[in-house]
Amino acid sequence: MVVFGLPISLASALGIALLMNQKLRGMAFYRTLYYLPSITPVIATSILWMWLLNPEMGLVNIVLQKVGVAHPPAWLTDPFWAKPALILMGLWGAGGSMVIYLAALQDVPTSLYEAAALDGAGPLAQFRHVTLPMLSPVILFNLIMGLIGAFQYFTQAYVITNGGPQDATTFYALHLFNRAFFDFKMGYASAMAWALFIVTLLCALAVFRTSARWVYYAGDAR
Repeated sequence: MVVFGLPISLASALGIALLMNQKLRGMAFYRTLYYLPSITPVIATSILWMWLLNPEMGLVNIVLQKVGVAHPPAWLTDPFWAKPALILMGLWGAGGSMVIYLAALQDVPTSLYEAAALDGAGPLAQFRHVTLPMLSPVILFNLIMGLIGAFQYFTQAYVITNGGPQDATTFYALHLFNRAFFDFKMGYASAMAWALFIVTLLCALAVFRTSARWVYYAGDAR
């Protein structure tokens, strides 16, 4: 979830924000539409995706069969596809990060894009040399928050798979919960919680340590 799910989530939220930043009629409606899933209760979302990813009657597999996929994945019942299914489900709630990206995009001075266009920069060059540097503080914020959330991934796995199939979705937080409230090994679970805190802290500090190389702050003279 940290290595694959987090980058995919950050990139998808940024992509949606770029689309939602266009000056088109009815854009407020589409922004609201993309944001609503992020405020839906996690339990309700998990139950919804249990039906959507049902290997026999789920809407996702029905659509895949309609487009020519003869044997669609078993998703949550397949140890190989269980974690990709949870990553796919996580993209449903990308609207929260999208709103933060969108606010940052609207704060980028248009004069920077105009100057880049005069220098001959195309859309990709403008995105690389103007948009990404100006969004880097927001990317750092979403990265840190996503990192903390990914290390504590629990609710979806507990509700949907309870660690299965074949322990494919027994995330660290779920394993900690089982040791504490099913085996009643509170001391062992407390030690696991401290280990989780230390690992999360070290990873966050590592990101902060490297952020000076790629995060740009307006007005920073360095």
